Amino acid sequence: MDTNTSIKPDLIPPVLFVTGTGTDVGKSWATGWLARELVRAGSNVITQKFIQTGNCGRSEDIEVHRSIMGIPLQPRDLDGTTAPIILSYPASPHLAARIDGIEIDWEVPAASSRKLACEYDHVLIEGAGGALVPLNDRLLTADWIARHDLPAAVVTGGMLGSINHTLLTLEALEARGVKVALVIYNPHFDTDEVICPDTRAYLRRYLSRHHPGAIWLEMPENL
Repeated sequence: MDTNTSIKPDLIPPVLFVTGTGTDVGKSWATGWLARELVRAGSNVITQKFIQTGNCGRSEDIEVHRSIMGIPLQPRDLDGTTAPIILSYPASPHLAARIDGIEIDWEVPAASSRKLACEYDHVLIEGAGGALVPLNDRLLTADWIARHDLPAAVVTGGMLGSINHTLLTLEALEARGVKVALVIYNPHFDTDEVICPDTRAYLRRYLSRHHPGAIWLEMPENL
């Protein structure tokens, strides 16, 4: 397990799916931060939102990415390539699609990723919620990641319950043959001075034993 905190572009897969241990763990922050650091290291980077729920006509998560990166919305943001599916209700994709009366073609975000990969060195695809969020009654997010043979980054933190949630996420991805390329630790929610440092240390030890090829990255407290 590589624990270097510096970002080396040649060690980051050119197309990477960013998932997390659940909702509100900081995937958008982590995606924007990783994109920014890759740019600073010399890579040409774009982010993509796999599916955006809770918005109309725009992706607030793409806007978060650009804000962290310190750049305006890009041409591929304005033409919809980076957020090809936007649903109005803030729910998991299977429910949000049903509320909007839409049957989603799940090849659409894959086509957008391929288009972006032809134009950029790195494409970071932020998911919605955790790895087992349902896309419809037959397809989970992790199934889609595996279907398209994408490596994953898992965003986690030190809150109570994070060990359980992280290990379940790693096992769900591994069971589907998804390579875990990165684990990104977000310290933003670290408030317990006993639990959080122990969680961080445990997860690093676990990763070194079970996913020795994965990179452990720690985000700064302030972006």
